[in-house]
Amino acid sequence: MADVSVDIRNVVKAHGAIPAVDHLSLEVRKGEFFSILGPSGSGKTTTLRLLAGFEHPDQGDILIEGRSMRLVPPNHRPVNLVFQNYALFPHLTVFGNISFGLEMRRVPRAELRSLVEAALDMVRLTSKQDRLPAQLSGGEQQRVALARALVNRPSVLLLDEPLGALDQQLRQDMQVELKAIQEQVGITFICVTHHQEEALTMSDRVAIMNHGRLLQVGSPQEIYETPVSSFVANFIGVSNTLAGHIRSLNGSCCDVTVPGLPKAQAIVARPPAGAGVGSPVTLVLRPERLHLSREVSLAGFDNTIEARISKAIYNGSEMHYLLSLADGISWKARVPNAGGSRKRFLPGEAVFVRWTVGEGVVLTE
Repeated sequence: MADVSVDIRNVVKAHGAIPAVDHLSLEVRKGEFFSILGPSGSGKTTTLRLLAGFEHPDQGDILIEGRSMRLVPPNHRPVNLVFQNYALFPHLTVFGNISFGLEMRRVPRAELRSLVEAALDMVRLTSKQDRLPAQLSGGEQQRVALARALVNRPSVLLLDEPLGALDQQLRQDMQVELKAIQEQVGITFICVTHHQEEALTMSDRVAIMNHGRLLQVGSPQEIYETPVSSFVANFIGVSNTLAGHIRSLNGSCCDVTVPGLPKAQAIVARPPAGAGVGSPVTLVLRPERLHLSREVSLAGFDNTIEARISKAIYNGSEMHYLLSLADGISWKARVPNAGGSRKRFLPGEAVFVRWTVGEGVVLTE
C-alpha cells in the first residue's frame, strides 16, 4: 500500500434511484498521471466530486495517502481541484490568484513570494505575474489555475476536463505541457475527461467507466490494443468488427466463421480465454491495422477478405477509406500518404483487405 496514493474501496453513490457510481474499486499510484474516461453519465464526474469531498459515498470508503476521507470536508483533504472554467478571480493579478491560498493559510510573506515565484517559473508566466486573467490567453489562464492548485503542494491534484475550454491546436500543445509539469512536480494527477486522445496522450494509466461501473484499467497502449469489451473498443478510437462463431481451435489460434463470408472462408484469430468451439465472438480490428492491395495473392498475412472502396477521404498525412464488405458490412481503413508513385484507391474499386493474427482482438461478450 506504500505506493498507493488514492484507494477507492467498493464505493456506491446514487442520485435518487440512479446509481451514479456502482461498486467502484480503484487504486491510483503515487506520482502517476491517472485519467478517468467515459461518456456523459458514466460516473466519472461523480467520482471526482467524491474524491474532492463535494459528495460522500452511500457505501464504501476512499483513502488518500492511507487516511480515510469519510466525512472529511473538502478544505481538510490533501487535494486541490482545477476546474474546467479555471475559476480565476477576475480582480486579482496572476500573482494574486496564485498566492490566494497561501494567504488564507497565513504563510509568511517571504516564503509566500518564494513559493509563488517558483510556481510562476514552473508554468512559464513570470513575465505576466502582474496581469489580470482577462489579459491572458486561454492557455495562460489554464496555467495560472494549475499553478494556483500546485503551489499548496497537495498530495493529489484533481482535474475536471482541464483542457475543455481550449481550441484544438492549443489543446494538443497543453496535453504535452500538462504531462511535463506533472512529471516535474511528481504529484499524483487524477484527470476526468471524455476526450479519448487527451487521456491517451497524457496518462500513465486510464480507467474506462460506463453507467457507473469500471470496465477496464490499464496503460494507454493496453486500453487501445487489448480492449476487454466492444464498448471499450468503440469508445477508444475507431474499430471495425466482425461477428461470428469459433469453428475450430488449434493451439494459439482459432478459426472464426462469419455470416456473409463464403462458407469455406474462416478468419484466423487468437482465441479469447474461456472460449470453445461454437462460442459466439466478435473480432475487433483498428483501421490503421488493415493493409489494402490490388494483388490477389500477397505473402505475410494470415487473413484476406474482398471489399470495395465506397469512399476515399484525403486527410493530409493519411487516406481514410470507407469499405463495403459482404452482407452489408462497412469498415474503415487508414493508409499513410507516403507520396511517390503509389496509386491511391478510388471509389468503386475492388480491393483485398489483409491483416495478421496479432492485429485483431477477439471478444466473447
